[in-house]
Amino acid sequence: MLRGRRVAAGRTIASVAADAGLSVPYIANLENGRGNPTLSAVSNLATALGAELVVRPAEGDPGDDPWPASLVQFARAPRFHAEVTRLAAASRTPATATRERLLTAMAAMAALASRPLTDLDWHRILDTAILLNRD
Repeated sequence: MLRGRRVAAGRTIASVAADAGLSVPYIANLENGRGNPTLSAVSNLATALGAELVVRPAEGDPGDDPWPASLVQFARAPRFHAEVTRLAAASRTPATATRERLLTAMAAMAALASRPLTDLDWHRILDTAILLNRD
């Protein structure tokens, strides 16, 4: 897919590498089916190629979801989206990578709880993440 999108855009590996902040050999390896790119690298490649990267849990058994259902619901709220955007800008990382890291961290906090978390609990955990990222 990567090669197809790059070629369709009339781009060289070198120009995509420069825009994505990655090396030419790294991208060449990915195009040849080698390597295991990070979410950040894939996001940078998508941006360099004018594409949008969408990250969501794979469909399967409900027990396979990496995040609790209440967290998934919470992540759809405008406040969550706004905070992800703000945290991503502050850390100069792609919003998709920031969202993934934040959801993973919040889910880890939920694993410590002895009960299912409520919307108010998710707000408190998000507040903690925001406080931890202040200068």
